[in-house]
Amino acid sequence: MPNSGKHAIPTRDDAETQVRDILVIVPTYNERENIETVVGQVLDASTRVDVLIVDDGSPDGTGQIAESIAAQTSRVTVLHRSGKQGLASAYLEGFDVGHERGYRYLFEFDADGSHPADRLPALIDELDGGADLVIGSRWVPGGATENWPLNRKLLSRAASLYCRFALKSDIRDITAGYRGFRASELRKFDLAPVRSAGYCFQIEMAWMFERVGKRVVEVPITFAEREFGTSKMSRGIIIEAFWRVGSWGLGYRARGLEYRLTGK
Repeated sequence: MPNSGKHAIPTRDDAETQVRDILVIVPTYNERENIETVVGQVLDASTRVDVLIVDDGSPDGTGQIAESIAAQTSRVTVLHRSGKQGLASAYLEGFDVGHERGYRYLFEFDADGSHPADRLPALIDELDGGADLVIGSRWVPGGATENWPLNRKLLSRAASLYCRFALKSDIRDITAGYRGFRASELRKFDLAPVRSAGYCFQIEMAWMFERVGKRVVEVPITFAEREFGTSKMSRGIIIEAFWRVGSWGLGYRARGLEYRLTGK
C-alpha cells in the first residue's frame, strides 16, 4: 500500500518521540480510496494528534488498509466493529476509548476528505484558549463550501436555519461534523440517553453543550465535496433530524433528550 507522498504516514520511531494529547476519531465504512490520505493529512496537521479509526466491517477492505496504516505508526489505532452500526455509536465508542486513554481533546473527523485537516491547528487553538466545544463551520464569516451542488448547499443552509429557529440556538453550523470536545467537559455528561443516529447526533451533541452553558466556538472552514466513494446521507437521516429537532423545540422532554451532568 503506497503512501501518499506529501502526507506520508510518520514512522513508528518518529511517533514515539512526540507528546500527544489529542485523539481524532475517524469512523469508516467503505472508504478505501480516502482513508490513507485523510489519516496522513491529520497526522501532518499536528504532532499532538493521534488517530482512532472506527471501522464498521467495511466490505471494501477499509479495515485492512487501516490496520496497515496502524502497523506503520503508534499514532494510529483501529477499532473494528461487526457490521454497519452508524456514525453516532462510532463516535460514542471512540469517546470511551479517548477517556480510557486519557486524552485532553477528542475530535470528530470525516473519512471522505471533506474536512480540511489544515484547519485542525486553528480548532485546537480554541480548545487551548478555553473553549469546551469547537466547531469547524461553513456558515460563519470566512467559511465556505467547495464543489457542492446548489441543492446540497440549500439543504444544509435550511437545516441550520431550522435548527437555530426551533432550538433557539446561536450556533450557525450546528449540523457540522468537524468538531472537537474538551474531554473533561464531555465526561461530565451521561451520554447513555443519546438516541440520535446519523447527523442528528451532531445537532444533539452541540445543543447539549450550548444549553447547559458550555463555551462553544465556531472556526471558519472550507468544506469540500468528496472526490471518491459514496455519501452516507439519506432521506431517513433527514427525516430523523426534522422530527427530533421539532419535538425538542416544542419542549417535549422525550426519552433521550434530557442529559445528566455527572460532575462539575
